Amino acid sequence: MLHIDTLRIVLGDQLTPTLSALRGGDKTRDVVLMMEVADETTYVRHHKKKIAFILAAMRAFADELRASGWTVDYRRLDDPANTGNFTGEVARAVAHHRPARIVATEAGEHRVAAMQERWRGRFGIEADVRADDRFLCSKTEFAAWADGRRQLRMEFFYRDMRRKTGLLMRGGEPEGGKWNFDSDNRKPARGDHFMPSPRRFAPSPRTRAVLDLVARRFADHFGELEPFAFATTRAEAEESAANFLAVALPRFGDYQDAMLSSEKFLYHSVLSPLINVGLLDPLDLCRRAEAEYRAGRAPLNSVEGFIRQIIGWREFIRGVYWLKGPNYVRGNALGAARRLPAMYWTGDTDMACMAAAIGQTREEAYAHHIQRLMVTGNFALLAGVDPHELHEWYLAVYADAFEWVEAPNTIGMSQFADGGVVASKPYAASGAYIRRMSDYCGACRYSVDQRIGPDACPFNALYWDFLARHRARFNANPRMAQMLRTYDRFSDAARAALHEQAARFLAHLDQAGTDRRSRGPA
Repeated sequence: MLHIDTLRIVLGDQLTPTLSALRGGDKTRDVVLMMEVADETTYVRHHKKKIAFILAAMRAFADELRASGWTVDYRRLDDPANTGNFTGEVARAVAHHRPARIVATEAGEHRVAAMQERWRGRFGIEADVRADDRFLCSKTEFAAWADGRRQLRMEFFYRDMRRKTGLLMRGGEPEGGKWNFDSDNRKPARGDHFMPSPRRFAPSPRTRAVLDLVARRFADHFGELEPFAFATTRAEAEESAANFLAVALPRFGDYQDAMLSSEKFLYHSVLSPLINVGLLDPLDLCRRAEAEYRAGRAPLNSVEGFIRQIIGWREFIRGVYWLKGPNYVRGNALGAARRLPAMYWTGDTDMACMAAAIGQTREEAYAHHIQRLMVTGNFALLAGVDPHELHEWYLAVYADAFEWVEAPNTIGMSQFADGGVVASKPYAASGAYIRRMSDYCGACRYSVDQRIGPDACPFNALYWDFLARHRARFNANPRMAQMLRTYDRFSDAARAALHEQAARFLAHLDQAGTDRRSRGPA
């Protein structure tokens, strides 16, 4: 039986050498515990590629720690003695190593944080759960910022984060005289633009072993496992970041809201999975992006847009997640109750935009923010899909989705299910938005120009039906009132036809879901 000083616990999204749980450790007397556990792969039925990415990155990080002198006790998923949950594996490790204390970094999700709290006193030794200071704004700081505010708005939080970090500042004023250049970042892309590709990596033998495990154990989970090209090591992650900064950042801003059927990634970084598991330092990325602007290699609108997503939006939604507590994910301010349509799992739909976004999600465990917000999210909002079901879908299918980042984006921004905590209005749109920002409509079986009839784009009638259903809530919202006035100018017959069109489509959607739901994701 071993006796060590400290058992230092590292979770699968904490793959950072400077993690607070590792800080101040004695490599000759401490052991690092890392755990692959079944509960974390199935509390929602995660995309096969997401499971493989996280497990491969964990194993790579364990090797990185060993190379730097740490002793790592690594518990594999296919170990017959694996208990399948964090607490069981910590108990096994405590019994084996007999540490004087446990040190961990606080988990990023309420569910796991609650487990960590139960470790205190459970094993008869000290359990020190430290703050995750990889984020720029602590939970306490965010709560202090939010205290007394009638509304929480990311834009004002972001300005404070710019002042705090000094990023893109000239003394006390923002670079370029404005805090936000989002109005410059809404250009539709064309298929003849040069499109850079994110770096893709052939699986190492270590990653190949994980892919084989996932293929055997999670064959019935959603998504395609191969080809697998995610970065899984710190060196690969750094190569991915350097590639984005050099070749895609200069045009990222202009086209960050665009969608093209022939281009999955456009100028997006696809770095969010690497940031969210800890392989990249978000503040370092922002400083490097700022350096590209200072050197004249990237325009201000692109660099500001990229930095805003990281120190603004990413930090803001994490703050909201912890401020609002574990019941936040059950928010349903609009009373939406429709079951998640089967097409979210199958991709079987004649709507070209939905088929493209879901098909790409199936293939890559990735879709960019406008595909999520204005295609799959917009459709669910208009159709009245239960926001918790949609939340669990997003959490399952995207490689960058951890609850702290995914839930406020879904419950708050996408579905307005928090009643306006995150967003000042619902992100509802008809087919006209999708036509403006994409090339999906040109090849679609439906006509985006039609509101009613068998060939009408479903988004059109659903949009007006959504406004009518919720007009009592949004009449006083200045950002919604104009569209409600437009609706009121329609004739009684036109309004009735729109509602009939929406009801007919939704009835068909429900029947398709009933026919297929028993199959589950595949």
